[in-house]
Amino acid sequence: MNYVVPLPVLLPLFGCGAALMFSRRPRVQRAITVSVLVAVVAIASMLLVAADRHGPQVAWLGSWPRPLGLALVADRVSALMLLVSAIVTLAVLVYSLAQGGASEDDESTPVSIYHPTFMVLVAGVSNAFLAGDLFNLFVSFEMLLFASYVLLTLGGTESRIRAGTIYVVINMVSSALFLIAIAAVYAATGSLNFAQLSERLGDLPDGVALTLQLLLLTVFAIKAAVFPLSFWLPDSYPTAPAPVTAVFAGLLTKVGVYAILRTQTLLFPDSPLSNLLLWTAFATMLVGILGAVAQSDVKRMLSFTLVSHIGYMILGIALGSAEGLAGATFYVVHHITIQTVLFLVVGLIEYRTGTTSLLRLGGLAKTAPFIAILFFIPAMNLAAIPPLSGYLGKIGLLQAAVADGSTTAYVLVGGAVVTSLLTLYAMAKAWALAFWRSEEQAREMSKALNEAAAEHDEPSLRHITKRAVEKNASEADRVMPTDVALAAGATEEDEEVDDLYDKPLHAREGATPRTLMWPTTALVAFSIALTVVAGPLFGLTERASVDMKARTPYVNAVLGDDR
Repeated sequence: MNYVVPLPVLLPLFGCGAALMFSRRPRVQRAITVSVLVAVVAIASMLLVAADRHGPQVAWLGSWPRPLGLALVADRVSALMLLVSAIVTLAVLVYSLAQGGASEDDESTPVSIYHPTFMVLVAGVSNAFLAGDLFNLFVSFEMLLFASYVLLTLGGTESRIRAGTIYVVINMVSSALFLIAIAAVYAATGSLNFAQLSERLGDLPDGVALTLQLLLLTVFAIKAAVFPLSFWLPDSYPTAPAPVTAVFAGLLTKVGVYAILRTQTLLFPDSPLSNLLLWTAFATMLVGILGAVAQSDVKRMLSFTLVSHIGYMILGIALGSAEGLAGATFYVVHHITIQTVLFLVVGLIEYRTGTTSLLRLGGLAKTAPFIAILFFIPAMNLAAIPPLSGYLGKIGLLQAAVADGSTTAYVLVGGAVVTSLLTLYAMAKAWALAFWRSEEQAREMSKALNEAAAEHDEPSLRHITKRAVEKNASEADRVMPTDVALAAGATEEDEEVDDLYDKPLHAREGATPRTLMWPTTALVAFSIALTVVAGPLFGLTERASVDMKARTPYVNAVLGDDR
């Protein structure tokens, strides 16, 4: 089975090359990329079964003798992350084929760019989960940075370029810091291999080990959007196309969380920074959810909840107990799925209405009842309504915190409960405004907001010409009429704007394409399946956490007798 370990990395890279070869044949590109991801899902399933039954699966690349070569390691936790990420990326890719972000008919985001870049992203994620040394992990992050910058800026709009620039600058800074950390680790230990480092870092002076840990934690905290290093995320993700935002929100931050999980358990098991991590988790949960509550756009609200719920994962890692690690691992699996599917549903809403503004939306429970169901289930799951997987994951983490018994842990229990309640409030607000209230109420709110802005003499709502209204009104097939008027700067005194207010809020007539609904529905079903199989899944994460605490299964599998 060891020979299978590199395939989740190699297949997407080969798929990238093949997709470039057929850049002028979009249907062939689609067939290649979908086939590659189906194969990755199958291989990841095989690796998870093998790792659970027979222990970590290790592949050494290159002709160098152990432990000088490049090791890829699939233990229980990395194989589980690999499988979930493969399922999610497959669903997102199928969704994007119908959404238009990767269509040959969309000149702003040509399919010849999208598919190869997406394959590089998948290869980077897979390599990050399987990496057996720090430098290979660094390479994974660089692959993600390259691919994500291209995907973020697809279309070349001003907002996407600005968001992409912020994203790439932040990640370049973190990459430079990562290189410094790698150099420092190698200088101190003479190795970058995780298994070797687990044996050598304990021999370093406490001050040196603490410095190395702080360097690595800072790098991974930026990648994972841990407060206060999460400021870049809410402004970067919402501007991208729906499938891009979905895969970023679901996966990229979790790669950072996985890096923290791996290094904290394998390299720094008796960390003096556990208390600091607990308080960081507390701040991440509360600051993130307070930001979410204040938002009036669904994408930005979900971006802030993404930051907030990273705090739950950091809580489990900081506790350091087998129960805490098991809860954190389970919650990562849950959150990858839920956050991805929520952004896909928001993409359906945007496709149907032309907007994600809660101030403009209304009546979707009546006009798009199936989309309403697709939103309601993962929203309640994110808010931890029993008996869904979000509730089970949070209960596992809270039980681990109570078992810890420290004052800080009890404070975190309170913070986690408050965060969960505020998440429920945010989801309920989104449901009430976008789905439950009527279209008429939404139009009245739009008019009231327009009048209030006009009273304050806002430039964006005045100094309009009839020509501007007519120009934007021609785009009504993809933009909500109210937003067309506001984008044009019209006031309700304009006759043209009055006509726009009287039109339905829905930008597209007819049903949403089934090709968009199927992958979203499948991912919602997968999120429900996580609840159904929560018992066996918790059993798997508990076995994984015991191995992480022991460290010897990983070290023995990698080094064998070559110590």
